[in-house]
Amino acid sequence: MKKLLLLVFLIISHVSFAQKYSVKGRVLDNTDAALPSATVLVLQAKDSTLVNFGATDLQGAFEVKGVSKGDYLFKVSFLGFDPFFQKILFPNGATVVDMGAIKLQPQSKQLKEVQVQGEKSPVVIKKDTIEFNAGSFKTQPNAAVEELLKKLPGVEVDAEGNVSMQGEKVQRVTVDGKEFFGRDPKMATKNLPADAIDKVQVFDKKSDQATFSGIDDGQREKTINLQLKEEKRNNAFGSVMAGGGTDERYQAKASINRFKKGQQLSFLGMANNINSQGFGFDEYANFNGGMSRMGGGMIVINNGSGGTANGIPINTGGRMNGLMNTQAGGLNFNNQVTKKLEANGSYFFNNLNQTISKDVERDNLLNAGNPRTTERTTQDGGNLNHRGNVTLDYKIDSLNSLKVTGALSYNEIAQNQSSRINNFGTNDQVLNASDTRSNSEGNIFNLNSSILFRHRFTKPGRFMSVNADMSANQNDTDGTYDSDLTFANREDSQIRQRNEQASDTRNLTLGVSHTEPLGNRQYLESNYTYRANLSESNREVYDIEGNSNTLNASLSNMYESLYLYHRLGLNYKLNRQKYNLTLGTSLQQSDLNGEVWLRNMDGKQNIDRDFYNLLPTARFNYDFANNRRLSFNYETIVQEPSIRQLQPVADISNPLNIYVGNENLIPSYMHQVRLNYNSFDAGTLRSFFGMLSVMHTTNAIVSSQSIDENSIRTTTPVNVDYNTMVSTFANYSYPIKKLNSRLHFGANVRDQNTISVLNDVENDVNVRSASGNIRYSYQKENLNFGLRADITAQRTKYEDTNQNDQLFLNKTYAADANYRFLKHYNINATFDYLVYDNNATNFNQAIPLLNASISRQFLKNNAGELKLSATNLLDRNTGINQTTNALYIERETLNSLGQYYMLSFIYNINKHLNPMGNNSGEVIRIMR
Repeated sequence: MKKLLLLVFLIISHVSFAQKYSVKGRVLDNTDAALPSATVLVLQAKDSTLVNFGATDLQGAFEVKGVSKGDYLFKVSFLGFDPFFQKILFPNGATVVDMGAIKLQPQSKQLKEVQVQGEKSPVVIKKDTIEFNAGSFKTQPNAAVEELLKKLPGVEVDAEGNVSMQGEKVQRVTVDGKEFFGRDPKMATKNLPADAIDKVQVFDKKSDQATFSGIDDGQREKTINLQLKEEKRNNAFGSVMAGGGTDERYQAKASINRFKKGQQLSFLGMANNINSQGFGFDEYANFNGGMSRMGGGMIVINNGSGGTANGIPINTGGRMNGLMNTQAGGLNFNNQVTKKLEANGSYFFNNLNQTISKDVERDNLLNAGNPRTTERTTQDGGNLNHRGNVTLDYKIDSLNSLKVTGALSYNEIAQNQSSRINNFGTNDQVLNASDTRSNSEGNIFNLNSSILFRHRFTKPGRFMSVNADMSANQNDTDGTYDSDLTFANREDSQIRQRNEQASDTRNLTLGVSHTEPLGNRQYLESNYTYRANLSESNREVYDIEGNSNTLNASLSNMYESLYLYHRLGLNYKLNRQKYNLTLGTSLQQSDLNGEVWLRNMDGKQNIDRDFYNLLPTARFNYDFANNRRLSFNYETIVQEPSIRQLQPVADISNPLNIYVGNENLIPSYMHQVRLNYNSFDAGTLRSFFGMLSVMHTTNAIVSSQSIDENSIRTTTPVNVDYNTMVSTFANYSYPIKKLNSRLHFGANVRDQNTISVLNDVENDVNVRSASGNIRYSYQKENLNFGLRADITAQRTKYEDTNQNDQLFLNKTYAADANYRFLKHYNINATFDYLVYDNNATNFNQAIPLLNASISRQFLKNNAGELKLSATNLLDRNTGINQTTNALYIERETLNSLGQYYMLSFIYNINKHLNPMGNNSGEVIRIMR
């Protein structure tokens, strides 16, 4: 390992310190007028391979930096002019090559359409867009788009399928510029075939308002657009797959698409019991959270220090733990109804069932009386989710547009859970214990809609928008809770309860914005926002005694709250060719009016609070030449306490964990600063991304905990002075062309200082983590393989106590290989080695995961594929999560999918329709 790192260091040193030259000059026409946006190329003299590139500015000037000494040709091209070629001569004793004034001559005649047969450039820069030619990055047969993205320089795909470009998370994936099953990027990356893609376009999408008004507001959204091959746009394409395996494992999947000009129609369907998902997992996460709150009368308390010191999962390896059964399917459509009206929408359902067995061991760091807690839990739950959305975008005329969106979802959820919790004392005796059985079921309905009207005045730069957003949420749940409690120092007890809870939340937001030009591309934006949030909840808890149910007045309550927000803001905007600046501030008034009815008290309790906050903001973006960008963002955020946090009422649903609200809470106030720098060199395919983020919160809301002699925990939200987190991230990627390889390095450092409160004593806590990774990939036509190493170290330090520092050191090593042989055969293997290590608690665990497959293509144009796969060959059916925060270290051991073998058949629907077949050549049309 040391030798490898030394070799890598030498390579980087050679690359970094080799002498570089700059090539500069001016491009003019035959009348000496400047030619802006002319393309400037530095090419290898022997084969015209692209080395570096640039473009001229408004004055026709250019400068191409970072050129190593060699034998190069210089080329300038501009539409309507003959291209200019010249050999580059490098001077002695200087680092600048001055090409002087270059005059382009108009083309003497118009040429007809020309067809050029050859290979496309693997990457092209078009202003703010990086465009990859998909055909230059080979994937295995029947691979999804996700596998194609892993091959692209600067693009990262993690174990969960989340896509990042140069370190920034991709938030949207479109197909031919259209939404694909809403905003979930994984719907496209996991379900569309890679061989249907012609180009992958990566860009920072401007906000809808900036696109309409033409005034850059500095807001960006990292977006990938998948441009289909021409032959895919007028035919049905996709694939169907079915497989069966040992241990009753099965998998079936279908993706069928019909795209033509102005219309898109897609169908997705899947069913499996191998923990495989073809969509984002938000619905299941929401389901889990909802079930925790339902808990059959049990309130699940976060035993950490609240939002300011959340637990940090370490080294999960991207495994989906537990045993999951999934059925899902849906339709997506896009239709250009008229020249002015575009409609798109989708419907999708998924039915998830998961069984989890979990063992938890927790070391309580600051509680000397209760140093250890153990828990064994089994859980069986399901979630049936329906969701649909529709968008109508109507371009009324050149000055006005109307956009209407609507989305709704309906969930049916159910869960059964049993657990055994033991709290141990210093001499390892049991202080208290609980045996709990609970079940919950219910339904959740969500509706969201919005209307956006935009008007562009005839005066350039004057712009107005009016928007209205409405949402509604209804949640009805029923559950039972059965617990046997034992104590070392007091009498044992039992709890038998049934609960019913209904909640209803409605939101209305109205906003208006007006932009006025100040001249010289300067603008003043004024805006006003009004928001009303109405919440109602009714909770009834009954004690079960035999066949009778008696209302438990102390646990039953009803409340309603009304949050009213008024925000008035003013922003100054400055737009230039290379940069834009936004400076502004808003004044926000928040009114909270709440009423709580307690069944064990006469009358009601009122909560009436007013909050006033000044919210400044600043954004700055600077675009350098050659696709390099610097961005700065500063914003302030106010987090008001929820009605539950403000209720001064004890919730004793679980006598071992009591929750009490705090009516004296005030909002927390966060300052957030983020600085990003990224660059991508299309000539060398090198990429770099760096980020610095600082978040400082005053009056932070944390969970204060007090623990008595029987280890009964009482949690109350309180304000503390501060919470500060500083994080940095950087990655660098570059190819080694002679070895057909690519190296990637990444590093991340995070430092968090917060305050935890235990038994009314504040403790300063510092949590520092550092991680690094190195990746190597090799790619030839028939052989691809990759190596990866990730190391994470985390230290938790307590400033005001004698508690020892806690240190984690966790590692992941991985390798993957794919080999194609005898034209039709393909072998694939992946190996992951997950290592969990904590010297403080003498915990050490390693999990090796080995998967392999062999496949053969057959039928006409290789449309069919038969695949035999072996999953988890070493049969490690255990998953591990490690979490730490200011008050405890926790390790979870969960059941996971064991070894199985599967035989699958895959059929590509349209390969026999593809007139191009498997021809690797490309036809480039040049219009003159």
